Amino acid sequence: MERNIAMKRVAKPEGKFNIVIEEVAMPEPGPGEVRVKAVRSLISRGSEMGGRYTREHAVNPESMGYSLAGIVDAIGEGIDHYAVGDKVVASAPHAQYAVRPARVSSLQEQAQVVPMLPSVTFDQAPYYPLTSGAVSWVDIEDIQPYDTVVILGQGLVGSLLMQVAKANGRGRIIAVDTLDSRCTLSEELGADVVINASDEDPVHAVHKITNGVGAHIVVYAVGGPAGPKAFDQGLDMLAIGGLLHLIGLYEDQPLPLTSGKIQRRRLLGGYYGQVIPSGVSLRAMQLLGSGIIRTDKMTTHHFPYMEAPAAFDLLYNRMDEALGVLLNWEVSGA
Repeated sequence: MERNIAMKRVAKPEGKFNIVIEEVAMPEPGPGEVRVKAVRSLISRGSEMGGRYTREHAVNPESMGYSLAGIVDAIGEGIDHYAVGDKVVASAPHAQYAVRPARVSSLQEQAQVVPMLPSVTFDQAPYYPLTSGAVSWVDIEDIQPYDTVVILGQGLVGSLLMQVAKANGRGRIIAVDTLDSRCTLSEELGADVVINASDEDPVHAVHKITNGVGAHIVVYAVGGPAGPKAFDQGLDMLAIGGLLHLIGLYEDQPLPLTSGKIQRRRLLGGYYGQVIPSGVSLRAMQLLGSGIIRTDKMTTHHFPYMEAPAAFDLLYNRMDEALGVLLNWEVSGA
């Protein structure tokens, strides 16, 4: 039977808020590559709103998304560790099919295709890239048993950081957000303390909880227009000798790095090119497959891929209603 030579993908042409579904040629895998037939993909609100949806310029379709789960349906020459029908997660955009390198040439290269554990479903799997990042970031923070850790922002990244930290069982984990829905979810997911920054001053609340000392670790997972204020609050609630872990992005303005506030404190950038080790990748998959990472509660909406424009609009204009938004590329792929 002759294969259809066209496929659909999400694209962002010129113009703010301009999401379309376009038809392009079906990609074919070359040597060392596999082609993945999509089942689910996850829209990341932080990068895909701040770095794509709200921009005037056209965006390379390869940058439209990075969390796709599906089934290997074609294999290039030289690949023997994957077979047609294997379930995988790929660092790939929102598209019906994606071709990706299927192996890494050195320990310094990040895998773009990762096999799913049997216990992981297609609704869980698109959370893998962000979960593996959260595992790696929490490891870097080196939380000690009696540390107080504040996570500013309970979007996808902040929520995953909180859940991974709680799963590790060390420290008192405080979640901060300004949205009632996200604060409620943080409570359900096990945060030790939840601070609604719309109802109370989070700096005062953290100092009260810590008897005026401040937090050992503050994780900045906000970004966007609200980022500078949250970052400044993070510095104000950080104890002397503490660590501020910078993960949020897309503020489009400088962060208030006041020299007097950073004295005798440490600042760590979250994005510095670290390759995620295979052990971290396995840990992330195990957390997803075990249900410790509650993607069922994080996922607020499913959209057929043809309704991607509506999905992006929901995430941007009604963020109090939406957190994890999945695009469904195959009706039977549950």
